[in-house]
Amino acid sequence: MLKNLIRFSLPFLVSSFLQTFYGLADLFFVGQWCGADTITAVSVGSQVTHMLTVVIAGLSMGSTVAIGHSIGAGKKERAARVIGNTVTLFAVFALALTLILILCLDGVVAAVATPPEAVGQAKEYLLVCFIGIPFITAYNVISSIFRGLGDSRTPMYFVAAAGVMNIVLDYILIGPLAMGARGAAIATVAAQGCSVLLAFIAILRKRAEIGLKVRDLKPGREVLSGVLRVGVPLAVQDGFIQVSFLVITAIANSRGVDVAAAVGIVEKLISFFFLVPSAMLSSVSAIASQNAGAGKHEQAEKVMWYGIRISVCFGLAVAIVCQFGAEALIKLFAGEELEVVRLGAQYLRSYAFDCGVAGIHFCFSGYFCAYGRSILSFAHNAVSVLLVRIPGAYLASRYFPESLYPMGWAAPAGSLLSVVICVGFYMWGRRRGRI
Repeated sequence: MLKNLIRFSLPFLVSSFLQTFYGLADLFFVGQWCGADTITAVSVGSQVTHMLTVVIAGLSMGSTVAIGHSIGAGKKERAARVIGNTVTLFAVFALALTLILILCLDGVVAAVATPPEAVGQAKEYLLVCFIGIPFITAYNVISSIFRGLGDSRTPMYFVAAAGVMNIVLDYILIGPLAMGARGAAIATVAAQGCSVLLAFIAILRKRAEIGLKVRDLKPGREVLSGVLRVGVPLAVQDGFIQVSFLVITAIANSRGVDVAAAVGIVEKLISFFFLVPSAMLSSVSAIASQNAGAGKHEQAEKVMWYGIRISVCFGLAVAIVCQFGAEALIKLFAGEELEVVRLGAQYLRSYAFDCGVAGIHFCFSGYFCAYGRSILSFAHNAVSVLLVRIPGAYLASRYFPESLYPMGWAAPAGSLLSVVICVGFYMWGRRRGRI
């Protein structure tokens, strides 16, 4: 199972790295040619779009699990129905979400307390990204279909091409053309459109193997309920967590543009570090769901424990690196903004410990989802956000106004509570026979 986990998770990890690289590339080039106001606009805007991306990815996880169960049980026709229903569901979802977000643009910018100096560019960035919502949705849906079929390698290829395109466009639009935040957004959306085009070609070539027919696109109550039963709690959970990050961002933004820029850069770095725990969550969920569908429950459990070991080891390495190299990492994106570098290094040193702790409950969540118990994952995340993450960040900001180091501890403290709750759920499920 360790070999299977590594073989499946590595391509997924590379794909996630390239996707996250979009935002990091935006911040890097903006940091070289623009000031703290543009850095803040891009960091705030990219955090909002990241929230939308993880919500969509969480919802599509329902398709991955449903397809995995069908493949594991040898029910190819049912897998085709799940795929067809997934396409129909997310096409409607993407169009509705795009219209709503464009209409609510001003409210979104105001809700995260964007500093006045960055409001104009933040609106420009988000408007372009909101128009690109169908691309974000299509990429995540097609990728979830491939992973449900046991193929995490194919999505890696088309997102790699998009990554190269994004870097080239970032350099041209932010540098010589001096388009600032709007240029960063155009580069990101254009790259996402490229990845979707390649993904669509790949899924068409796989159509005969899947056995997908036009009638499979017709919504079926039983099929959709299976997808939504897993996907909706995960989407709500991920959205809830991201909203908590936006609340923390709003707390930081109220303290001025330097603090806002520092927190925005660290959030981007953390999203990069979290690629390994996130890859473990998705890989554990996909592999364990196929084993659960085939009745191999011990194998499903074993893959969870391997994922936890990998996540903890990686998290410790990240924490150690950030203790010694925090300033250098922040300076990559802040340029000569020395106050942003100082504040960002403080925040990163404490926040970095969340990578290893969160990796534990990520793997538990993947295991719960494989058995259709994504509501357990939602429960522990909701409790940690409401009781620790948001209150902890607020209190640290209020009582330690000169430093961001105490504020950074709110995240790992919240994750520690999630781990305790997950262990309790796991032991309860074992006593009942199975989660």
